[in-house]
Order: sequence, then structure tokens, then C-alpha cells
Amino acid sequence: MDRVLESVKQIVFRVLPHTDADSVFKDLNVVGMLHEFWEQKQAGGSRCGTESLVVYESAPSPSPPFVCYVTLPGGSCFGNFQDCLSKADGRRAAARVALMNSVFNELPSRRITQEFISHSVQEAASTASGCVGDAKDPCTSIGAYCYMLQSNLGKTMLEFQELMTVFQLLHWNGSLKIFRERKCSRQEVVSYYSQHRLDECFRSHMALDWISKEQETPGILSQELQVALRELEEARRAGRELRFYKEKREILSLALSQRHSEGASAQ
Repeated sequence: MDRVLESVKQIVFRVLPHTDADSVFKDLNVVGMLHEFWEQKQAGGSRCGTESLVVYESAPSPSPPFVCYVTLPGGSCFGNFQDCLSKADGRRAAARVALMNSVFNELPSRRITQEFISHSVQEAASTASGCVGDAKDPCTSIGAYCYMLQSNLGKTMLEFQELMTVFQLLHWNGSLKIFRERKCSRQEVVSYYSQHRLDECFRSHMALDWISKEQETPGILSQELQVALRELEEARRAGRELRFYKEKREILSLALSQRHSEGASAQ
């Protein structure tokens, strides 16, 4: 652990040379530090997009505790895990979590290398009770995961996060099963979604899928939304990466809103 902390301090000094590494995560201007961190990465040739560097979103609430989410270039999302008495405190707390993860992401162990892929595939095979040999077959889940990693060789895990979230959502939504029934190979699906962002169009299509599910099984939307809200809260409290849980909440909320609008129009 000491060696990891020392590595983190060295990264802070390299990326933010005018900052005291010992106090970086306690500094009141941690919001500015997070922006500067990613600004320096962009200037250094980071492969993240050129859109807004860091995006903050405060959860609607008339009173404390306040919750804030921060989304980084590459799609990773973090939030404040402690109770905050003001929106400004929530923003700073979320930025602090995001900065810690951003700095940790610079460690060599967080970059996708052949060694990293080999270890990840073995871990995935063990967790899914699969076979490491499946990595050679892109039609299997482990093979598709291996192909995704190979396609992102050299990137960090935070830069890889959005594509991972897309496939988590496709699996959750049942879309991967439909692609399989239509004889689409996982390699084709990975190649397609590697070129498409997780945007409003993607969410709208998924929301329509969930409206169809609601028509087949009334009540499933509200049920899934409650699960998604609970998962998001638990993950935020644990200080984990939140993009998958947050996207589930947004897709289901959108579907529920559209469903209610359709019902109101029909009356």
C-alpha cells in the first residue's frame, strides 16, 4: 500500500507540479485540481474526447444531504459518498473521489496491456465458470470481452469505461440476447458499438425497449427503477464507479416518463 501511495504522489507531482502531493486530496480547490488534471492530460495527448472535460450534476433535492455526480472524459462517473450539507460541499466531495480515481488510473497496473488482458480473461473465466480457451472465440462472452480489451490496447481503464458500460447496458436490457438470436456475432456488435457513443439516442432506444417490456409485464418499469435507485445509492456510498447504475436510472426514468405521457395523451 505504501508503494501505491508513493506512486500516486509521484503521478500528482508529474501532472500537477505546483501542487503539494500530501495535501492534494484535502485541498478546498479540489474542483479546480480535477479540471487541471484532465486539462494536462488532454495537452499531453490523452485519447479522451474533446468535449467538456469534467461534467458535474447535482441530484435534485430541496434540503440536505446533497448528492453530486461528476463524469470524466472517457465516461467514468463518481459521486460523493458522505453526507454533504451544501451543494458546494457535494461538488467538492465528488471531485475529490474523482481526482483520487483519476490519479490512481495513471498507475501502470491500470493500463490495458497484454499481461492485463491475460489476467482479466482468467479472472472473468473464473467468475463466470467459463474456460480461458473461450477467449479465442468472439462468439462467447469471454471471447467478446477479450476482443473488447484487445481493441482498446494501450488505453487506461477509465478511458475504456464507456464501452464497458454500453455492453453492461446491452446485457441488462436483453439486447445482446436478441443480437445472438439474429446471428450477429459478438465481434460485429463490439465493432459497431465501439464507434457509437452512449448518448441521448442510445438512451431513447433503450427506453423504448423498456416501454415494450412494460406493455408485456405491467409494473416492471417501476420495479426495475427501484432496483436501479438502490444499486446507485449503494455503489455511491461505497465510493465505486457509477456510470452503469446511473445510466440504468436515467433510461428507466425516461421510459417511465414517456409511458406516463402516452397515458395522459390517451385520456
